[in-house]
Amino acid sequence: MDASPAFPPGARHALRHRITAAELAPVAALIGSADPALASRAAATLMTRLLVTRFPGPGTRLLREDFRYAGPLTEGDLLDLSAEVAGAGPPGALLLRCAVRREDGSAVLEGMAEVAPPAAPALSPDTPFGTQPRRMLEILLARCRPLPPVPTAVAHPCDAASLEGTLLAARHGLIAPILVGPEARIRAAAEAAGLDLTGCELVPTPHSHASAEAAVALVAQGRAAALMKGSLHTDELLGAAIAREAGLRTERRVSHAFVMDAPLYPRLLIITDAAVNIAPDLEAKADIVRNAIRLAAAIGIELPRVALLSAVETVTPKMVSTLDAAALCKMADRGQITGGLLDGPLAFDNAVSEAAAQAKGIVSGVAGRADILVVPDIESGNMLAKQLAHLGGAEGAGIVLGLRVPMALTSRSDDATSRLASAALLRLMAEG
Repeated sequence: MDASPAFPPGARHALRHRITAAELAPVAALIGSADPALASRAAATLMTRLLVTRFPGPGTRLLREDFRYAGPLTEGDLLDLSAEVAGAGPPGALLLRCAVRREDGSAVLEGMAEVAPPAAPALSPDTPFGTQPRRMLEILLARCRPLPPVPTAVAHPCDAASLEGTLLAARHGLIAPILVGPEARIRAAAEAAGLDLTGCELVPTPHSHASAEAAVALVAQGRAAALMKGSLHTDELLGAAIAREAGLRTERRVSHAFVMDAPLYPRLLIITDAAVNIAPDLEAKADIVRNAIRLAAAIGIELPRVALLSAVETVTPKMVSTLDAAALCKMADRGQITGGLLDGPLAFDNAVSEAAAQAKGIVSGVAGRADILVVPDIESGNMLAKQLAHLGGAEGAGIVLGLRVPMALTSRSDDATSRLASAALLRLMAEG
């Protein structure tokens, strides 16, 4: 029986593409080598692009990839890419036969992909194939469409970037913004950037500290159900939110998570904690895991695989992170942490590469297929997320969890896609 009448067995899409140095560079950076044989793995990125931008198309979720690589790949190679429906997978899924070949027919990549397709084919012939797929944004916006905009207090949006992100989120129906900050500065920034603030409520404050406090007060008063950072420092807004008198704390530890879309990985990755907890102890890590599992559920991952990271895969008293990982796994066994499948300690490569896990003899339902990466401390989490973004071409969105309402954290360097994705996370995590 077909998984979808829109994608019958034998349906196929193919295209021709000449590989560029820019497409090889992230692979070389991540594996630490420019070896052409290893660079053949860039073909996986090309195949992912085909699946999520052309066939089955936007809205496709990659569930599993089983690709084999052969032969070298160098700049300028002309490649033929194809994906063909081989049949139905699990309920609602498709099995696709995938191939990347050179002009002479020799294989660079062959194998199968299991995907959850959109309701109907959505080819995008007008979109340049070389552009990075927007899997994260497509997934998040699709989940937000049935939801009404959430009233959001935007703290101190006094520059063009934060105002543009706010208005973009409002146009997509994600938030109903309340701008909190010095009115003259906000209006001057909007005028300089050519932005129209018509319809936006504005709560005037004298400076950034007052903006943070006023934004939090709007939540306490019930006028806002979410918080968004503008052009003030993160610790100003977070400090106001976690203050005892603010009334936004819960029984959970407050934590931060990045949702990352890395081109070489077949699924979204949640990385936590990279911005709030500096050196979390076991109790804090348990809440960090619980918060991340709740986030995973909100973005559509029903039973997330949680990899508890360390530098090694074995438990040793010399490394506290391995002891914490083992304890967290036992807490999950005893029902103290629910909703996810935990394993650890796992090194990063074993968490995201099935081949690496198999080489180490690791038998695990998480290894090689992690949805959530729980890092030992803020330094490792921050470096990991930024390495994926700057060397691996990943897109990311950040959110603070564990408060009564979600808080979107954006950086001055974030582009429009990241800001919009952060707003989508905000909407998914907000109640109502």
